Amino acid sequence: MSSLDQIIDDFSYLEEWEDRYRYVIELGKQVPDLPDSEKTAENKVQGCASQVWLVSEKGEGPDPVMTFRGDSDAHIVRGLVAIVLTAYSGLHASEVAKTDALDLFKRIGLVEHLSAQRANGLRSMVNRIREEGAKALTA
Repeated sequence: MSSLDQIIDDFSYLEEWEDRYRYVIELGKQVPDLPDSEKTAENKVQGCASQVWLVSEKGEGPDPVMTFRGDSDAHIVRGLVAIVLTAYSGLHASEVAKTDALDLFKRIGLVEHLSAQRANGLRSMVNRIREEGAKALTA
């Protein structure tokens, strides 16, 4: 998958919104499918119009490194999942808990081009990941 800096850089070159949407869809195609065994009610993100699943894994220690995997049944949403996973995977739990990826989506100018439902779903995804980071600190 692309790095976060690469994604931000690529967005800066794409001026047309159709090109940006196509790019988001391409990012989604890079996300490995979650196995059906992980597409459970527990992993499902509530508040998304499309089906979205997130799986978190934490490393060792009091402030573990977090890794996230996800999937969606919608092409654009899957691309948004790809960006969110890239923004959070590899961060320590303390960074995950305090990082608001919505700022990133605002910076690349994506939030204002999402439907209200997609923007709410994106917020739900980010909140879920940040909660996972906070939980990993107390576990």
